[in-house]
Order: sequence, then structure tokens, then C-alpha cells
Amino acid sequence: MAAPCGRMASRPMLQFLSCFSRAAVGNTGFRQFSGTSVCRATLQNKSETERASSPWALMAAVCLQRLPVISADSTPIEQRFSAMIQQMELEKSLLSDHELQLLEDAERMSRKMAGDYNFDEDDDDNKDQNIVLAQDKEDSWEQKFRNFQPAPRVRADVDKDLTSVERCLADSLVLLAEQQVGSAKLWLLPQTQWQEGETLRQTAERALASLPAAGFKATFLSNAPCGVYKYKLPKAARTEGSVGTKVFFFKAILSDSGPPAAPTSSFVWLKKSELQRYLKPAYMMKVDRFILDL
Repeated sequence: MAAPCGRMASRPMLQFLSCFSRAAVGNTGFRQFSGTSVCRATLQNKSETERASSPWALMAAVCLQRLPVISADSTPIEQRFSAMIQQMELEKSLLSDHELQLLEDAERMSRKMAGDYNFDEDDDDNKDQNIVLAQDKEDSWEQKFRNFQPAPRVRADVDKDLTSVERCLADSLVLLAEQQVGSAKLWLLPQTQWQEGETLRQTAERALASLPAAGFKATFLSNAPCGVYKYKLPKAARTEGSVGTKVFFFKAILSDSGPPAAPTSSFVWLKKSELQRYLKPAYMMKVDRFILDL
């Protein structure tokens, strides 16, 4: 019987002590000690220390793509499928109003030639006019078709100019820039060093804007990178505070090409199948994962 009485006596005592604790804190003006804020501050200081002492340099690069401007050439299976659909359309579709009008005109003309035609069937103002109008329409359409000259799909002079954004209009192109890496010049996706206070996307935007005489306007697709490439410095160049570089890639779509590029520009527009001639194998392996050949 003593244990229940003890529990009954301890509950009022705890309530009294809690009231006394709140009153004491309110009178003294001190705030209760919170372990959560201390942990948060500790983690923040730890992350800042790790970032400051990280042996990896951070860079951001932009994968700028120019989407196809014209439709791509049909594959053999697409051509066969298109021919089959057109044949089904020809066999099963209903006649259009113009085709019905042509049949009526042909029947009317045959009746006139046979002498079995009642001219009272037509109004006085519309005699022979329907046949002429139907034939005139076809003649006009045929003349417009003969005068229409489609633009060439293949332009040898432009397609061979790797600095022109107007080359290979049926394909998706990727921008590469010639950049200085150590003592060598390499063809890479435009990249630049990350600076304190900016996001990696802002670094990628700055890399695109820093291209000489480019003037490209692009739409970035995400704040998150689409890939990362990590490489180490040569052993002779490594230090305790510098081991290598991590490059984060961001995808963007070209919205305005700006003024035409000079022939000596240090950037090229390439199809995905042409990238292997310019990029290092390890770099190409990372880039190939997120570049879509649309």
C-alpha cells in the first residue's frame, strides 16, 4: 500500500516543482538551455570547417544544347510505315468536299456532252461556273506547288563550319569551348571556378557568359547538376590542401544564338557522334551519360 501512496504524493510535488522552475526562469530573465541549437551550431561550424579544409576545388560547367530546327530524316522502317498509313488512308477515308465537287462536275460535263442535261437545274448566274471554279482551284494549287522551292536540308558550306550554330539543323548540337587547364588547352564544356557566396548554377551561368564574343542566351533546366566529373592532379602538383577538382555539370537549352561567331572563335558546335574526337575518354564517359541525341 505504500507504493501507490508514494506515486500519489509525487505527482503534486512534480507539479509544484515545475511551477517553481517556470517562475524562477521568468523572474531571472534567463532562457532555458537548448541542446538542439548547440547541435545545429556545431554541425554548421563542422561543415564550414570541412568546406574550408576540403582538398577538392569546385567548378561548374554548362552543357548547352541547340535543339533540332527541322525534322530529322526518316529511317527505312519509318518510311515503310508512312507509306502503309497513306495507303490505308487512301482506301478507307471518305471523299473530301472538293473531291465530291469534282465528281459532280465530271458527271455534269458528261451529261452535257451526251445532250441529256437540263440547264434549268442551275441558276442563270451559275451556269458552267462550278466546273470552272473547281478546275481553277486545282490549276492554282498546281501552280503554287511548282513555284514553291523548299530550303535545302543539307548545306555543305554551313554544315562544315563547326563554329556556326546553324549547322546540321536536323540534329542536336552541343557547345564545346577551348579552355586552359594547367599548361594545356583542352576542349571541354564551358566551365569556371566556383566563388564564395554563389551557387553552382550561378557559377555555370557565369561560365557561359564569360565566353568571348559569344552572346548566347540560354534557359537552364534545373538548379541541380546533371552529372559530375572528378579528376586528381598529378602527384608532383598535389599538396595537402589541393588534391584535385570536382566539376558539376548543368544542362541548358539555347534560346538565342546572338551575333554570328568569328571564324577564329575558340568554341565549336558538335553533334554527339562528333564529341569523341575532341573530348578525353574519361571526360567523354561522364558527359555521354546525360547528353541526349534528340
